[in-house]
Amino acid sequence: MRSTFRLPDLGEGLTESEIVTWLVAEGDEVELNQILAEVETAKAVVELPSPYAGRIATLHAEPGQTVAVGAPLVEFDVNGADDEAPPGADAPVAEDGEADAEDAGAVPAGAADSGPAEQTPAIERQSVLVGYGPKVTGDARPTRRRRTFETTPYRGGDDDGEEPAGPTPPAMPPVRALARRLGVDLRAVTGSGPDGLVLRADVQRAAGQGPEPGGRADAPTGPATSGSTFIPVSGLRKHTAQAMTDSAFTAPHASVQSTIDVTATLDLLRRVREQARGERAPSFLSLVCRAVLRAVRATPSANSHFDADAGRIEVFGHVNLGIAVSTDRGLVVTGVEGAQDLDARALTEQIATQASRARDGSAELAELTSSTLTVTNVGVFDVDSGVPILNPGESAIVAVGAIRTRPWEHQGQVALRQVVTITVSFDHRVLDGAEASAFLSDITAVLSDPAIALMG
Repeated sequence: MRSTFRLPDLGEGLTESEIVTWLVAEGDEVELNQILAEVETAKAVVELPSPYAGRIATLHAEPGQTVAVGAPLVEFDVNGADDEAPPGADAPVAEDGEADAEDAGAVPAGAADSGPAEQTPAIERQSVLVGYGPKVTGDARPTRRRRTFETTPYRGGDDDGEEPAGPTPPAMPPVRALARRLGVDLRAVTGSGPDGLVLRADVQRAAGQGPEPGGRADAPTGPATSGSTFIPVSGLRKHTAQAMTDSAFTAPHASVQSTIDVTATLDLLRRVREQARGERAPSFLSLVCRAVLRAVRATPSANSHFDADAGRIEVFGHVNLGIAVSTDRGLVVTGVEGAQDLDARALTEQIATQASRARDGSAELAELTSSTLTVTNVGVFDVDSGVPILNPGESAIVAVGAIRTRPWEHQGQVALRQVVTITVSFDHRVLDGAEASAFLSDITAVLSDPAIALMG
């Protein structure tokens, strides 16, 4: 029997995904739930399990190709059909094109004469993020079927299938896909990331290229001068472009900014680090985040969402603090859940953990879409200040600039002091100028004089 598996909805209303790499080939025999491919959504790289046991007849997409949700992805030759086709899979069809009678609900010959037959209740199925599963009742949790096969990711090498000798350095699926497209042997690449992780830039350098060229035969050429390259807008880059466009043209943006003396806070931070005794000391970013969380108590609307469809503003009762992280795939915002309950050290640990998960691609989709208020540290790029665009669905974003040593008025004298610029961009439908200014003032007051935090 022939069945078509269509790209399922991978969650969060995403409408398409890019094929990173196939882990099977046409003609392969696969088991139920065997991983067929790695696909990249707008937020994460996920594995796609097989909804059938059978033989792969046709693969409808190539690595690097973007596929719409509901589009045919894999054709299967299956020996038998499940009681119910899983989400994304069409009902099996016989080779002559006729649907299987039993699966289609046809009544076998002679059934009408035998009276009503006792019906066996079918297992009710429900959609999950990828694939399908039985509906669970009670307190029992579903268990995942243990794999009985090995998946072999791309390790570099020639198209003749010969594996190069030597250890394979770690690399995330999008980087492996890039290496495949550029013909780069990953075993010959020295990774510059954490623990030898091969990054996109490492592969590009090994290929003797700068920015990644379009490389696809169907990429639009258009008028171009000598030396031009084309960069495909797909995956995270495409999502970010759309999200920023929607945010910029949906929420009326406004911003307020203040440059302040943070010498006292940095002195406090230095003393804490001297007494840390091997423990991770708080970072300046974590102290900024603590000041932001304290300011939210006085201006709750800074931690809210404008729901235009419902005609209301949702003020969140918790703060999932978003931290903007620059990754190999582009800029993402990863959330620190329940940030309002963390002290400075715990917040520092969580920020470092979430940033690491975002960079190595292990952060789950929920971690990248659950923030309610965002902080972005543009100072790490040696930038004094910036006016950030709101993360979609949020009402405020705080930008932290680079710390500079400058002549500054201090106690009636001009002295060299350490200063930083804090910017708040906000949704003018939710906060007016007075509220946003008060929110910023509460942040800068604590950073200018950390003793204020002891008073409330």
